[in-house]
Parts: sequence; C-alpha cells; structure tokens
Amino acid sequence: MAVTLNPDQNIVNTIREGLKRTGGYCPCRLERTEETKCMCQEFRDQIADPEFEGFCHCLLYYKSLEK
Repeated sequence: MAVTLNPDQNIVNTIREGLKRTGGYCPCRLERTEETKCMCQEFRDQIADPEFEGFCHCLLYYKSLEK
C-alpha cells in the first residue's frame, strides 16, 4: 500500500491553495470539523480498508494497493 499525491500538478496546486485558504480543511467540503481537516477522516477510513484503491474526496491523495 502507498499513499501518494495526485500526479496532476495542477490539481495538487489548486487543492493546496484551497487548504491554505481554509486553514487546512478540505476545500471541497462546506463543514469545518476535525473530520474534514486534511487528511480527512473519510480518506483515513478508506486507507484502513485493505480493499480500497483510489483518490480521496478532493483528489489530492491516491491510495494504491501496490507496494
């Protein structure tokens, strides 16, 4: 398992700008709670799932099943 940044640098830059603007909260979410602080709870739960492979909600991170 590996968690990496999205290979599309434009998406990474856009999301990082949003994170700065929101104080570290997912810019794709309206709520500002501990669950939406980057790396959000939803993606941490997905990382814990051994069968999950894919992007987090805002497309910043990608979990790969490959070692």
